[in-house]
Amino acid sequence: MKNNKSKFSKYLVSGVAALALAAGAAGSASAAENGKFRVGIVTFLSGPAAGPFGVPSANAAKVLVEELNKGNLPAPYDKIGINGAEIEAVIIDEAGGATKQVEEYRNLVQRQKVDAVIGYVSSGDCLAIAPVAEELKTFTIAYDCGTPRLFADNPDAQYMFRTGLDASVDNIGAVRYLAATRPDVTRLAGIQQNYSWGQDSWADFTAAASALLPEAEVVEEQFPKIYQGQYGAEISALSVKRPEIVHSSFWGGDMEALVLQANARGLLEDATGLLTCGEASFATYKDQAPNGMIIGARGPFGQFAPDNELNTWFEGVYQNAYDLEPVYPATKMAQAILGLKYAAENAGVADKEIPSAEQLAAAMKGATFESVSGTVEMARGNGHQAMQGITYGEYHYEDGVASIKNAVSFDGECVTPPEGVAAADWIADGFPGAKCN
Repeated sequence: MKNNKSKFSKYLVSGVAALALAAGAAGSASAAENGKFRVGIVTFLSGPAAGPFGVPSANAAKVLVEELNKGNLPAPYDKIGINGAEIEAVIIDEAGGATKQVEEYRNLVQRQKVDAVIGYVSSGDCLAIAPVAEELKTFTIAYDCGTPRLFADNPDAQYMFRTGLDASVDNIGAVRYLAATRPDVTRLAGIQQNYSWGQDSWADFTAAASALLPEAEVVEEQFPKIYQGQYGAEISALSVKRPEIVHSSFWGGDMEALVLQANARGLLEDATGLLTCGEASFATYKDQAPNGMIIGARGPFGQFAPDNELNTWFEGVYQNAYDLEPVYPATKMAQAILGLKYAAENAGVADKEIPSAEQLAAAMKGATFESVSGTVEMARGNGHQAMQGITYGEYHYEDGVASIKNAVSFDGECVTPPEGVAAADWIADGFPGAKCN
């Protein structure tokens, strides 16, 4: 399994380079005028989500754009740039909330004249952007945000796509992992950020646990506000109930703070943590996280990515650039960019021609393409939502080296509701049609 001994500070240094790339692309000429394919990249470059999520994503975008423009990728992505046109990236900060992001998105489309947008970690941000993408008729890929509402609230989406998975898959997969590795567990607890992401994640997890772990009971749940930072009271409340498993969908700086504080206070000595987003901080936990803590990567990303040619190449160039292996947000950004390249080069336009948003959308809808994570099927959300499997495993840190042990993978059709079926209904009905090995 992959190991990583580098320091978190490398991400922060690299963030400056990402911003520099944005500055270099800040002119207002459209791609049609300069012959380049201009893509907006939106992720957190400041605030508590920057270190574990945004900056690795921006770093991935930067190195991938550089290598694409040199034609250095393995087949089938060895054509220079996107459809032969040089890529020009405009990288902007996702911090500031949904209202600010809508304003920034309009600026990218109407002033920066981007040909496509890739971005968004925050579920609130991507929900706000989705209707604006339709209004402005701009091809847009949500690379990370996990809300199941993205296409439930926008069933007629034409221009919005997501190449990552939604939170329902995360939490169904988490329960299947417990059922496979700890079938006798009886005491569950959870701590979630108190907004739609955390609430929906906990609802899916507890519903799936009722179906797959019928002897288990929820003994405590806590919902601190997002970015709260200090969780002493919540950790104490969890500890007194003596859970065996503590589930959390925390992400970003909140997740890192929770692990540090819960481990220091002994909660994670007595209970096993289960972090659906936990792999994002794989490089930084070191001995501050307990051995055996269960972590996910929201799909087959980061440490759970397969040993295929594309991922081996990507890991190599990323590590050469930043002296770090890519965590899952970086892998997911790479996947979104490859999805955009696939769509552009299968849109039926001439070499070096920039496809229209409509041509990009037609090529992406229902597509199957190869990625750093394996094969991606745009098989849900009326052809706009990716379907892949998911893997969970245990974090271990020994002799200065981090690793994953006891990993278990589940196929996409084992953890993904059928087309047009809400996760809550699928779980309540007993997962009809699920195909699990």
